[in-house]
Amino acid sequence: MSVIKNPIIPGMAPDPSILRVGEDYYIATSTFHWKPAIQIFHSRDLANWKLLTYALDDEEVDLQGTNTPAGIWAPHLSYDKQTGKYWLAFCHIQNMAGREFNAESYIMSADQITGPWTKPAYLTSIGFDPSLFHDEDGKHYAAVLEWETREGYQAPGHIVIAEVDLPSGRVHEWHRVTTGFTTRGCVEAPQIYRHDGYYYLLLASGGTGYAHGVEIGRSKEIFGPYEPDPTGEPIITSSPHHLFSLGDPDAGHFEMYNPHSKLQKSGHGSLVETPDGRWYMAHLTSRPLPGQKLNPLGRETALQEMRWTQEGWLELADGSNLAKETVTVPGTVKQDRQAFDVEDHFAADHYDHRFMTPYHGQSSDWVTVQDGHLLISGRNSLFSQVAPSIMGTRATSLHYDLQTKVTFHPDHYSETAGVGLYYDANNWFYVRLVQADNERETVLRVLQAKQGQRVDDYLDEVPVPDESVEVRLRYDEGQVVVAYRFTSQDEWQQLGGRYDLAYLSDEGVNGEPGEIGGFTGLFNFIGAVDAYQHQSVGKFAYYSVHNRD
Repeated sequence: MSVIKNPIIPGMAPDPSILRVGEDYYIATSTFHWKPAIQIFHSRDLANWKLLTYALDDEEVDLQGTNTPAGIWAPHLSYDKQTGKYWLAFCHIQNMAGREFNAESYIMSADQITGPWTKPAYLTSIGFDPSLFHDEDGKHYAAVLEWETREGYQAPGHIVIAEVDLPSGRVHEWHRVTTGFTTRGCVEAPQIYRHDGYYYLLLASGGTGYAHGVEIGRSKEIFGPYEPDPTGEPIITSSPHHLFSLGDPDAGHFEMYNPHSKLQKSGHGSLVETPDGRWYMAHLTSRPLPGQKLNPLGRETALQEMRWTQEGWLELADGSNLAKETVTVPGTVKQDRQAFDVEDHFAADHYDHRFMTPYHGQSSDWVTVQDGHLLISGRNSLFSQVAPSIMGTRATSLHYDLQTKVTFHPDHYSETAGVGLYYDANNWFYVRLVQADNERETVLRVLQAKQGQRVDDYLDEVPVPDESVEVRLRYDEGQVVVAYRFTSQDEWQQLGGRYDLAYLSDEGVNGEPGEIGGFTGLFNFIGAVDAYQHQSVGKFAYYSVHNRD
């Protein structure tokens, strides 16, 4: 046995759905407004995880205009042993205004986890966070949250289950089975398991903030009635003290912050059994900045060992319900934390598949590899929710260096190319080559978006003599120092002061008081803008992110 450290997948990897087929483990996670959509990670030892593939390609879902934090939510992986097919259920949140939460849920299948996946088949619009369960008798069931919009009714609604025909996705009658097994409320993300003659219903509860948790109930019949876990509390959480929050559809619950826990917001889990009969739960978690309740890295994936009690209930291996920073896994394994570094010199005419783009897909129309350089054609401004030319990778540490070399010739003040940090279209930090205000030279200058407001740091610009510069951003717990050099023999020079970018976090973006503005996570990126003629091209020699954990 080996002791490993959480999170097992750092950075934006929320709502994990874990699955084992043979010796292989897979985890699917949400991607929200980022494409390609639905990350699928792979491991053979539960400790080391690498991005294997994405389930949705660029043509299968339109995310242009998506508001934070809508988009692709809570994918659920399953495997039908009778047919040997992998199944994936997911929802596309299209609107959150007026708390309507308009969602379309889909299912699709594949013979291999890497695809090709079938075209998504429509399942329902009753709510969000769908899952599939393949019973031993060959029947299939879907579970989902039925979103409640009526005044005076318990929000966010009932968990409902229906038999579903596969592969068509035709849904039979929905059965309302529960509004939750504890008083935390805000239940969602239902998942069904069968163990020792019982159907177990696993739920996320307490909202997406500091009260988040995992709760469980069981029944002899799939449509219930389900009895709640006798503790009356979540079986996993970061904040074990009691909370009564029924009727609250979701909230940050900042009062539930646990100063004694390294992990916060632990909840939304899924179960897996190892070949030797051990049970584990993958769940989301967050790591705030020290002394703050801001989470730049968003919701990450953690792992906990579980056990079944003599009475047939599930609990953490140590008998508590507090999510732990370390976990014991089978075998002799060592975590490779450097696996989440990125070092790409754009060789062999391709770029790292960990690059993602907000709101729209990557295509040769705007991003290509040529002669060992990544060429990015400028288009909309970074405020755009339609077609920003951004190539981003998930930030996976609170201490790291982001570095690139960019060559760019602007013919107009609306043309730029550079490097930065990005949360969404309203919140980002961009160090870019841009035409000087006198329109006679190229300069390096910082531009920010903070909750939709544009901040141009024009007083700290520096001329770039040959329109080529190396830029390094050193990130430490929400603070960033920018440095530049014109040749590899030059000393690094600082640009501007120390930038406070802690607002690039789930709680720092455009949320209402008491709410979380987003739950996606910070990205590093290189990109270009051309609001002039859409003809300029930024030329990037390399892209590196080195974590300093």
